[in-house]
Amino acid sequence: MSLVPRDSSQCFSELPDCLLETIFSYLGLCEIANCARVCKNWNRYLADENNDIWRLQCLRKLSEKALKSDLLLSVPTYKAKLRAFYHAWNPLDSSRHIYIKPNAFTLHRNPVAQSTDGARAKIGFEAGRHVWEIMWEGPLGTVAIVGISTKDAILQCHGYAPLLGWDDQSWGWNLVDNYLLHNGDAGNFPLLTNAPKYQVGEKIKVILDCETHCLAFEKNNEFLGVAFHNLPSKKLYPTITAVYGNTEVSIVYCGYPFDG
Repeated sequence: MSLVPRDSSQCFSELPDCLLETIFSYLGLCEIANCARVCKNWNRYLADENNDIWRLQCLRKLSEKALKSDLLLSVPTYKAKLRAFYHAWNPLDSSRHIYIKPNAFTLHRNPVAQSTDGARAKIGFEAGRHVWEIMWEGPLGTVAIVGISTKDAILQCHGYAPLLGWDDQSWGWNLVDNYLLHNGDAGNFPLLTNAPKYQVGEKIKVILDCETHCLAFEKNNEFLGVAFHNLPSKKLYPTITAVYGNTEVSIVYCGYPFDG
């Protein structure tokens, strides 16, 4: 029998899942991300996006009600729900007339007359491909725009205006009249004869491809086409602008797009 002690790093790499669960339950997200790089066994355990560690992390950030809501039905795993939370609306980057609800995914525009108000998500993108869903859960009014913007685009102005797409720092699709807007210019979208207007409750998927510098849209899983080309190599944020009082808009980040 050898009296030479085993390599301690090897011992840690062979810990059973029950012990890993106990250890990881005391850690935060940054520490867990580092643990996934320690060894194959730890990476294997943390790669299961529906295990109890990711469930616990979700419960620390999201309420049980939010986790079970219809809003997150399309998000398949606990880790993906947590990722969606971190990509939700930014309460520190929105018009003063907009209130982010406790679930973090839904904004509420207060009933203020003669004002156009917007909000950006917490995280912007300058690399990779990304998809998020937008659900408009109230009347559209005369302006209801979905799209993207840089940090330099303004999020509030007097009157009822197509604010998203007003300048060269934002790109938007007005759901009310099916117009694309950028730098003050407008164009029809989608390019269909008598294209149907958006109906409240329909899901809009926004598809941003930072590699080809394009922005596209889907509605109810129907691909509508590429809306904008030649986007700049700058960090771009999911953004909406609204004018109707008490309307609510939700965002759910879906991750990498499925090509089909």
